[in-house]
Amino acid sequence: MLPICVRLADIGRGSVDLTPDGILGQIANLRIGAEGPRNREVRFQPLRQQSEVKHVRYCTFCLATLLLVYASTVQAQVGETKAPDRPDLAAADWKKNLTVGPNGLIPIIVVDQFGYLAKSRKVAVVRAPQVGYDSIFEFAPGKTYALIELPTGKIVKTAPPTAWNFGGTDQTSGDKAWWFDFSDIEAPGKYAVVDLEKGVRSPDFSIGEHVYKNVMIDALRVFFYQRAGFEKKPEFAGSAWADKASHLGPGQDSESRPWHERSPSNPFSKSQIKDLHGGWYDAGDFNKYTSWTARYIIVLLHAYEENPQAFSDDYGIPESGNGIPDILDEVKWGLDWLVRMQNLDGSLLCVQGLDGASPPSNAKGASYYGPSTTSATLMGAAAFGYASKFFASRPEPDLKRYGDDLKNRARAAWLWATSNPNVLYYNNDDSKQPGSKGLASGQQEMSTTDRLRAQFEAATFLFEMGGEAQFRAFVDANYSALLPPWGASMWEVDALESLLYYARLPGSTPEVAKSIREHLLTNLWRASEAFQISLQRADPYRAPLKDYTWGSNKGKAMQARLYQLAALHSTDQKLSGVSLAAASEYAHYIHGVNPLGLVYLTNMASAGASQSAVTMFHTWFAYGTRWQQVSEQLPGPPPGFLVGGPNPQFSPDACCRAPEGSPANRCYGAKTFSLCQRNFVPPLAQPQAKSYLQFNDPWPANSWAITEPSLNYQSYYIRLLASFTR
Repeated sequence: MLPICVRLADIGRGSVDLTPDGILGQIANLRIGAEGPRNREVRFQPLRQQSEVKHVRYCTFCLATLLLVYASTVQAQVGETKAPDRPDLAAADWKKNLTVGPNGLIPIIVVDQFGYLAKSRKVAVVRAPQVGYDSIFEFAPGKTYALIELPTGKIVKTAPPTAWNFGGTDQTSGDKAWWFDFSDIEAPGKYAVVDLEKGVRSPDFSIGEHVYKNVMIDALRVFFYQRAGFEKKPEFAGSAWADKASHLGPGQDSESRPWHERSPSNPFSKSQIKDLHGGWYDAGDFNKYTSWTARYIIVLLHAYEENPQAFSDDYGIPESGNGIPDILDEVKWGLDWLVRMQNLDGSLLCVQGLDGASPPSNAKGASYYGPSTTSATLMGAAAFGYASKFFASRPEPDLKRYGDDLKNRARAAWLWATSNPNVLYYNNDDSKQPGSKGLASGQQEMSTTDRLRAQFEAATFLFEMGGEAQFRAFVDANYSALLPPWGASMWEVDALESLLYYARLPGSTPEVAKSIREHLLTNLWRASEAFQISLQRADPYRAPLKDYTWGSNKGKAMQARLYQLAALHSTDQKLSGVSLAAASEYAHYIHGVNPLGLVYLTNMASAGASQSAVTMFHTWFAYGTRWQQVSEQLPGPPPGFLVGGPNPQFSPDACCRAPEGSPANRCYGAKTFSLCQRNFVPPLAQPQAKSYLQFNDPWPANSWAITEPSLNYQSYYIRLLASFTR
């Protein structure tokens, strides 16, 4: 039997995907109406023998084709019929008829709650939970969805929702989903997506060129709230979050002492007291880490260099209005602390541990620092070297001098680090560093591979800074060790960044630059071109992530960065646009296009969000304080903090499960022991993307594994958002 291929010319509507998968996919999205098909030309053309295609599949294919011809009239008529305007839905509260769950309202239609750029792809996701805490209700979408203007209710577009993946259930979210694409609507304004049959609607959102401006302001202002040793006056912080300067008392940041000298048995030398005030609280605790601060500075400067139009001088911080973009003012605050952490020999101290309290000005405990290390010094060299070009090129004489000083500091740091390549210090880890337990929290020491990456990055920026041959020689000798053999992935995004940065520099070795581009960019560009097609199977929420881990929201921003890099390093304008469109989907995810319908930024109602994070784990905005949660009575945390995100690896402390009386049952009898008894479903026993709970409970509930913010997450998100901020 000769296989048959069917080819259709769809008069008046354009071509149809007639591969077997394409036909079956369209059949899955059709609804048969009472009226017959529109006029179509149907041609049957014999093809060459295709032995690999089974007859059963082709029979299904042909039957599906006939069904498509008969049924597609309904789709065309629905899209062309002028539905009456719906002022009732425009006036209705989007929360109406929604079920309240442990993470807030359980949404049906999710959108980017801030909005969409006029010429961007715009897709609302309609959801029917099948697995997880929100599967307590059932939903099937109506036949027709509409985009309505607000507040008039005027209908500007109608279409049937398109089933994701032939109506299958997504394993990552546990949901069935449909898409409503309104990318063709570009008129600025406020809108909502509505199900005309079921009478449900999405939150409000905007279309326009400046929809993310206020979001960016709040996101960058997080660094201001995280400043240590700086008064948060009401006119800048808001009256709800005003606080005196923290950690400036006796024995604190301005009189910081070495950690190993804290014991009364050790003689204390006043010569070791250091003024290390300033810098940023790293996360939900108040500790400060040299390598990590350097990374935040580099990421923020990448955001500024690539998208200067995204940043202005009016963010409402004390430096606003000084003629310098506020992002550079904030970067300088971080750099000033790194300068204080640098010793006269060029080395940089690795960490500073601070006392915690709410508000921060109530902290009275002493501040301690860790010793100089190779990794901290290399990262300091990288940050000083990269930052020098931004400040040395400023018109202000004091900033020019500052930039020149950073150049000298970068060279001094490089010299010390290369002369002392294996000076390590593991803070808060007695097993690796006896006596270090209690100094800060997170482990800042690097692996051998990460130290090489830091040295490569420093060499790249120092080569750009002065064009010295020694730095180019180091890069050329070591770049191949940084090229991932399996191709570009989000886990090496910082290393990929520095490799590609070097490949663009004037004076870089041509053969090395060519090798880097060929190894990394071909796959990135291919992934960008395939992105939109892959979404039909990869992720109904349009921001695929292979593994959700601690800090999964940073993971989303890291994955998006790969597409940003593909755009940045392409000379093909169309390919750059496709790549940025892929990156934008990850911003939409953070802004509400996710299974929770939650904006993963805190307290964002003032920027337009209808449902944003109301709480997070943070020492200042802690459980039991007036800042613990946004409510009608309490201010909650300030706007703009990016929380960690869904984390399938979350677990309350093991002591909650240990037998009473056993050594492991150390939380029994503790003041917070009752937290062991609370219901942790969710985040437990959920699909990956629903492994989240809006809570900020302390130990042993360990909410920090899910809701704690970090300037690490924050800086990556800001760099992502900068591509779309005008």
